[in-house]
Amino acid sequence: MEVSAEVEIVGNKSVQELALNFENLPPNNYIYNEGGVGFRDALLPSESDFHVPIIDIANLTSPSTSQHELHKLQSALHSCGFFLVINHGMTSSFLDKVSEVSKQFFELPKEEKQKYEREQINIEGYGNDTIYSENQMLDWCDRLFLKVHPEDQRNFKLWPQNPIDFRNTIQQYTECVWQLYEVILRVMAKTLNLEEDCFLKECGERGTMSMRTNYYPPCPMADHALGLKPHSDSSSITFLLQDKKVEGLQVLKDNRWFKVPIIHDALVINVGDQMEIMSNGIFQSPIHRVVVNAERERLSVAMFCRPNSEKEIQPIDKLVNESRPVLYKPVKDYAKIFLEYYQQGKRPIDAFKI
Repeated sequence: MEVSAEVEIVGNKSVQELALNFENLPPNNYIYNEGGVGFRDALLPSESDFHVPIIDIANLTSPSTSQHELHKLQSALHSCGFFLVINHGMTSSFLDKVSEVSKQFFELPKEEKQKYEREQINIEGYGNDTIYSENQMLDWCDRLFLKVHPEDQRNFKLWPQNPIDFRNTIQQYTECVWQLYEVILRVMAKTLNLEEDCFLKECGERGTMSMRTNYYPPCPMADHALGLKPHSDSSSITFLLQDKKVEGLQVLKDNRWFKVPIIHDALVINVGDQMEIMSNGIFQSPIHRVVVNAERERLSVAMFCRPNSEKEIQPIDKLVNESRPVLYKPVKDYAKIFLEYYQQGKRPIDAFKI
């Protein structure tokens, strides 16, 4: 469908710009009516009957405590696909630095940020939603999307030079998260009685990681807009550094939305679609969304770990049997098709279910 000039203008404006004009309502493409109710329930205090499991990495890697912690992880993977990790080796001050340099970028003048603006056909760089259709619902969010691993995929033209310590901080963070990623994939394999390096081999030596820094400005109609529409991730697993003070992330469980709590220095990890495929549906890629705040901005940093795009992903042979036949078709470069499905409010993984 051809996109109208009006939609193009809305799409090319940053959400920060729209948020500065508080006396006007957001454009219609940002407003969800949900039968006139909106998301008021989402803005109430956190639900008390849902607890996201907290996994201690130190306990997970210690011989004396690993079995207990492994059982907790197994329960988390089977129940909701979301868990928090603590004692992951990164200090509080370092995580604060990652958030700080990310926030400082969005505080730069418009002209400075636009130096790193993404191209129309590319998601990498600074911007917001890609516009596919006139009636497309848009996220109340600006973002900076960068390929961070492996090193030869980094496009430093799109890496901000201001703040001056942005590049060094994100490079350090990438190294730390990649090491943690390998640890998590090994223990996830153990929960299924697979060889420890099974998932790592399936993802290939050229597995990738991308960073998306999400900036959610205050929204004058916070109960009728979404920072990120409901979706599951295209990754094998995703790491999220949450805002320290402002809630927003929610997970769908038993047809109800629950808030993911903010735990000091914890990283949120969730299963992605490609891990659901590799595990033959044993691990579920959870649907989640982000709600926004009427008065406070929010910032998060997501790291998406994905298999090599040239490698065909399919259920692992040892997880297929008579009682659990193959549930998914093989797929290559899953992330490439993900975005268009996402903007339509659809899950691409449904297209690969048998």
